[in-house]
Amino acid sequence: MPIYSYKALKKGKETIKGEVTASNIKDAREIIRKMGLVPTQITEYNDNKFKKRDQMQNLSLSEKIDFISTLQILLTSGIPAVESLMFMEQEAAKKKIRDMSKILKTQIMAGSTFADTLARYPSVFGYIFIGLVKAGEEAGELERTLGRIKDLLTKQANVKSKVIGTLMYPAFVVVLAFFISIVMLVFVFPAFKEMFEQQDKALPLITSLMIGAGDYLKQYWFTIPIFLIAFIAFCYMILHWKPAKEFLDKTVLKIPLLNNLIMYSNYSNFMSVLSVSYEAGIPVVDCLHLAVITLTNSVMRNKMSGAIVKVQQGMQLSQAFKSTKIMPRMLLFMISTGEQSGRLGDMLDKAVNFLDKTLDGIIDTVTKMVEPVMLIVIGGIVLVMALALYLPLFQSYMT
Repeated sequence: MPIYSYKALKKGKETIKGEVTASNIKDAREIIRKMGLVPTQITEYNDNKFKKRDQMQNLSLSEKIDFISTLQILLTSGIPAVESLMFMEQEAAKKKIRDMSKILKTQIMAGSTFADTLARYPSVFGYIFIGLVKAGEEAGELERTLGRIKDLLTKQANVKSKVIGTLMYPAFVVVLAFFISIVMLVFVFPAFKEMFEQQDKALPLITSLMIGAGDYLKQYWFTIPIFLIAFIAFCYMILHWKPAKEFLDKTVLKIPLLNNLIMYSNYSNFMSVLSVSYEAGIPVVDCLHLAVITLTNSVMRNKMSGAIVKVQQGMQLSQAFKSTKIMPRMLLFMISTGEQSGRLGDMLDKAVNFLDKTLDGIIDTVTKMVEPVMLIVIGGIVLVMALALYLPLFQSYMT
């Protein structure tokens, strides 16, 4: 529908500016009057500039948490949604949140519900967010639902930061080792080249390879950034090419310790969404559809999608999960107990706590295991470089 900009009088004195969405200018005038305002000027936007303004920018996870936290506090204080969004439009610290609040406020004032307005921007908010808000709005407990979503996003942010923090150290070591190797090949080995060439004996193979690599990189240095860009592009292509991603997802689940990190981090997000959506009053099948979106491993996602089909056919939740043959037995036992006792919501919440504690232990173990592995990698690089430099010297001393 078209969007109309208006000027109106509030209580016959104060001039108000705003925007409404309506099918025509007559409906726009009626909407403005229902707001207790007297319209003095109404203008329809048709230009591309406004269309760009109506486009909502993507929010980071921290920005979503800030937006939800502020909105939940205002709604809990008894402030209506439109006035809450007006406040955020003017007072939010980040421009993205101010712009988003303005767009949401305009569409709600035009008669849309909060959930319907969010549903117009699935790429920004995501289907989990939209589904939970819709359930909370229909149940009349939007404030509580926003609190659940805030806790859910905060937990996901914590899990994400823990996993990234665990992988950050080895990634840093690998990058550092790469650049040190480049420096050694380009600057150190060429400095010894003339001295090595004065020897009568042939150079060891490893030394010849290092000197040759150094000469090549020194002459064709521009191939280094080309190689890095090509490598990054190759990794991106592999991770987004479905057959390759499925192969990688299947492979990582067979690697000891790493498989537990991948599985438990996925299940932590899965069970959190399942628990929150179930508490919001969403039907179990719909809860599962929302929860399965969080699974990043394609193998796990396919198996859990198969479990959803079995639940739709009438199978119990615990039995459907058991048929996947990848869910930990402790989780199966807790879900089965919740179904039998009629306290599934409580058991799902306890399952989330169990997963969080288990994941913390796995991350600590992985962190401790990474350090010696990185020492071996660095030691191997240093050993190769040292042998390449000192083997010719040893040959000269032995003759």
